[in-house]
Amino acid sequence: MHQIFQNFIDSLAESSDEQALRLTMEVAAAALDLACFAYLALPRAAGGGARLISNYPTQWTTHYLQSHYERLDPVVAQALGDSEPFEWGPGMSPSTLSPQQFELLEDAAFFGIRYGFTIPIHDGRGPIAAVTYASEERGPVFQRCIERNGRVLQLMALYFHAHARRKIVTDRLVNGVALSPRELECLEWAARGKSTWDIGQILGITRRTAAFHLDNAKAKLGVHSICQAVAQLAMSRPHVE
Repeated sequence: MHQIFQNFIDSLAESSDEQALRLTMEVAAAALDLACFAYLALPRAAGGGARLISNYPTQWTTHYLQSHYERLDPVVAQALGDSEPFEWGPGMSPSTLSPQQFELLEDAAFFGIRYGFTIPIHDGRGPIAAVTYASEERGPVFQRCIERNGRVLQLMALYFHAHARRKIVTDRLVNGVALSPRELECLEWAARGKSTWDIGQILGITRRTAAFHLDNAKAKLGVHSICQAVAQLAMSRPHVE
């Protein structure tokens, strides 16, 4: 356990972007027999988008962010009012769930997110954040890990949050979805009417590479065309022309 935690700390220190942070937590969680995790930070300003770093299925995380489910999620609601870690899942959720909240949990279960151990983070310097370790079933391996390593998981969540706050550039969020610097750059030039050939010339990359980054941006935003992606960018960035 000590070595897993030390490797986690060392890898966090070397992580410089969201992808590296995600991989660091994914490796550490897997070493503890925890398949899924999610780090969710609520927006600083009302109406802003939440920030999510996770290895949950992309189809689910995209839908979650674009639907602003953090405003409805009963797990988030409990984390807002409780500073102590808690478990959730069928038979452990409040009986006062609204139909919309119940449907949200059912949708999450479809993607294998049925049970979880959530660690709220109230640091007094910004919006609430939380780290969740999730599983499709509350089996003995999952339960044993939570019982034996709850304190370490809490420390991992706090360390992860501290690094994410320093290293994630929120300016790269489009409708709550984090794009890579190059994906955002290509999308911003597309918003100015530039073709993939133009973007390649401007950025010193090939036309194919520009198209690759735009395709990645579309996939992350859950849209099928550049026009739709640009529309989401415009809604997130009113100053984009």
